[in-house]
Amino acid sequence: MKYFFQFFLILGFILFSADISFAQTSIFVSPIGKDTNPGTKDKPYATIEKAQIEARQTKGAVNIILRGGIYYLTHPVVFTSLDSRPDDAPLVLKSFPEERVIISGAVPLKLNWIEYKNGILQAKVEKDLIFDQLFVNGELQRMARYPNYKPEARFLEGTAEDVLSIERIKKYKSPEGAYVHALHAAEWGSLHYIVKGRDEKGELILEGGWQNNRRMGMNKKYCFIENVLEELDTVGEWYFDKIKRVLYFYPPRGLDIKRALFETPQIRSLFEFLGDEKNIVRNISIEGLELTQTIRTFMENKEPLSRSDWTTFRGGTIFIQGAENCEIKECYINAVGGNAIYFNNYNRNNKITGCHIANAGASAICFVGDPNAVRSPSFEYNKCVPFEKMDLIPGPKSNNYPAKCLVYDNLIHNIGYIEKQSAGIQISMSQDITVSHNTIYNVPRAGININDGTWGGNIIEYNDVFNTVLETGDHGAFNSWGRDRYWHSDRKVMDSLLTVHPELILLDAIKTNIIRNNRFKCDHGWDIDLDDGSSNYEIYNNLCLNGGLKLREGFFRIVYNNVLINNSFHPHVWFKDSKDVFMHNIVSTAYAPIRVTSWGKFINHNAFCDSVSLSRAQRNNTDQNSVVGDPMFIDPANGNYQVAEESPALKCGFINFEMDKFGVVSPKLKDISKKVGLPAVVTFENQNGNKH
Repeated sequence: MKYFFQFFLILGFILFSADISFAQTSIFVSPIGKDTNPGTKDKPYATIEKAQIEARQTKGAVNIILRGGIYYLTHPVVFTSLDSRPDDAPLVLKSFPEERVIISGAVPLKLNWIEYKNGILQAKVEKDLIFDQLFVNGELQRMARYPNYKPEARFLEGTAEDVLSIERIKKYKSPEGAYVHALHAAEWGSLHYIVKGRDEKGELILEGGWQNNRRMGMNKKYCFIENVLEELDTVGEWYFDKIKRVLYFYPPRGLDIKRALFETPQIRSLFEFLGDEKNIVRNISIEGLELTQTIRTFMENKEPLSRSDWTTFRGGTIFIQGAENCEIKECYINAVGGNAIYFNNYNRNNKITGCHIANAGASAICFVGDPNAVRSPSFEYNKCVPFEKMDLIPGPKSNNYPAKCLVYDNLIHNIGYIEKQSAGIQISMSQDITVSHNTIYNVPRAGININDGTWGGNIIEYNDVFNTVLETGDHGAFNSWGRDRYWHSDRKVMDSLLTVHPELILLDAIKTNIIRNNRFKCDHGWDIDLDDGSSNYEIYNNLCLNGGLKLREGFFRIVYNNVLINNSFHPHVWFKDSKDVFMHNIVSTAYAPIRVTSWGKFINHNAFCDSVSLSRAQRNNTDQNSVVGDPMFIDPANGNYQVAEESPALKCGFINFEMDKFGVVSPKLKDISKKVGLPAVVTFENQNGNKH
């Protein structure tokens, strides 16, 4: 009996201890709460900061639950190492079930409108506020601009060649503070300027143009000017006079001006995780929130990213630095002025899952490491470190970069509405980033961009990426560069250096990047574009719907079992002995080489759709065992480009892969996602004149 009693006493203690260890505390916050309340469901706090303070003093898992409504932030919510949690007791900031929680970086305006002229209204603004964007009933309005906003325009929602003409700008009474936005001279993104005044010739004095690392100036054919009172001439436009503190607005018909909600963003970030490798922010999640209305950051986009074409602003609506095991889950990030989510420097094992990111001024998700972690870095296309001064140790110099992070099941679209050198997902100076099952479309440049070769190990899989490179050119739905230690802008110098020192090639690209099982479609470029220097890639089981696949100079690219619809393989300026492999692929048209004299390690066993294209390839001593014929796609009209059992493609080693697993997986994101436009498969005449 004694032992029986002791057994139940011990069992009870174990169960009690387990209950304590898995205890979960809920702290409630409401827009109509009070910070003097106890933070309960019935008496919630008013601010997230108050709940944060309470959470720091609470053991076990903690949920900060936000009740429905709009939370206007005057400064970002900041998580530091003081907020870190143990692995078994995380902190989750989330919405109350079935309630809409909006976190806004704007301030609501109280305005008394009076008539100005020509249908335009004006109102005095009493507070000293930033007027960078204006929202009316949640909809973004347009700064007064020339030419007027045209969403159907190819570039910048409307451009004109006379934007900077003296004849036009002489009517501007005070152009100071206006912005000029222009396409890059080579269509490699956009450039942005602020007007500082006029010179003695009457021309505008511009400051800016640093938003691209290839400094070639603006394309004056494709530009527009905004924030000019004299250009306020159509509904939905507005202008704020900073001196008089007067807001002008041309309301659309039917707007109840007295009841309309006017808001203007005031801050750049809504949430910031601020740690470092020694002071890590751990085990914090943000779930189910809607984040909106942050100011634009295009004039702060100055930092060059290695020798890529990019510059960057290290900031975002959610800014994450020095974090581990943190997650952004099922959030809706919409109508923000800059980057949506930015992982800066040291980050490990963080996740972005189930999110919907739309209408961001710049990129959706960025992973960017510390250039001080790069050995012998260079920061401009024409600059390099001489061999005798080069650090020859492989890999990074420190741990201050993002690694082992996951981007999974996210819907990303209509981003880069201001900054055109942007991407759905940008990876620079990072390692082992997995990008899986995301749907990305309606972007001005790449859907996914790997900025440099440092340090590889990234997996790009099961993504659906289309309607890309819509407002730029010479790019890809997937794009990469690899202007790393070995690379030089003078090809002769680079060739001679690598002949003597081939060990330089993989000093930065130390791990293989894998691109597999994706569907890509590019409108003005290549579906997959491995540009300058991109090395150490394995590319297989991808469906390319329009632009084909390009490999510019680089090394160790193994490309196999891909389907290239209505296009082909584009090898450009290859190195001698590049070790490149291209095999078991289905190509629809003839290869399109540019200045290729050496054809890599193995180009063979591919399936061509017509004999002329195959013959051209064989004249270059490639594809001696490749086949020709109708690939016999099973159901291309419905997106199934698997081939029938009798297809000649199977004879060259092609293996069917799944065609229905691309993109987001959550039902709610699938339901709202746009569908890719499938091309009509072009037919070709074979050598007997029969069409297939």
